Amino acid sequence: MRIDKYLKVSRLIKRRTVANEVCEQGRVKINDRIAKPGSEVKVGDIVEIQFGNNITKIEITRITEHVAKDDAKEMYMLK
Repeated sequence: MRIDKYLKVSRLIKRRTVANEVCEQGRVKINDRIAKPGSEVKVGDIVEIQFGNNITKIEITRITEHVAKDDAKEMYMLK
């Protein structure tokens, strides 16, 4: 799955266009590499997202196309 879509589906970022912009600005890393919006992610990848001065680091535990709001947090684990 593409990183921009994953960020939206997992509800880490509300909209896919915003996720796309964040990736293009170089504020998302996958396994310590700067990610482009089309970069593929898989289970076990470590993703870092920079929100202003805060950095959120997660490990991907599950990838699904559609997920209920309550189940979205099961797609990742905070590091």
